[in-house]
Amino acid sequence: MPIPEVIERVRARFGEAVQEVIEFRGETTLVVRREALVEICRFLRDDPACRFNFLSDLCAVDYWPERPRFAVNYHLYSLPHNLRLRVKVFLEEEDPVVPTVTGIWPTANWHEREVYDLFGIRFEGHPDLRRILLPEDWEGHPLRRDHPLVVEPVQFSFNWREIDARKPYARE
Repeated sequence: MPIPEVIERVRARFGEAVQEVIEFRGETTLVVRREALVEICRFLRDDPACRFNFLSDLCAVDYWPERPRFAVNYHLYSLPHNLRLRVKVFLEEEDPVVPTVTGIWPTANWHEREVYDLFGIRFEGHPDLRRILLPEDWEGHPLRRDHPLVVEPVQFSFNWREIDARKPYARE
């Protein structure tokens, strides 16, 4: 089943929960309401005409200072039909919470933890929502566009002229 037919099936079933369909460079993005995300994802996985049985990636985008500030993108792949679809949910800064899809695609577990760690977006119902890359005592979420940039200058104990003089890479 081609992607336009998949979109029509989803629209017929969920109506206003589908906010927008974006076509760009051969890729289709389905923008949905947060409240309907789990139900739509389960439909996309279980419906025989869709069968998006693989969540290949889950990532977030910070659009700050634009509103809504955040978006969570679910990159789906249907192995039986060789189709790709992106599902997107927009979130406001004041309420960056979205339901987990770990019950639909177990691969979402670590993806959701990474998004939580780096963006601070919480996944309601996640079985183990804690930091995955940064230490537990880390303050803030470093991929947010308003996160302060802290730089520590690196002190090198060698001189580039000395390295050039020795030419460790030259085969003489």
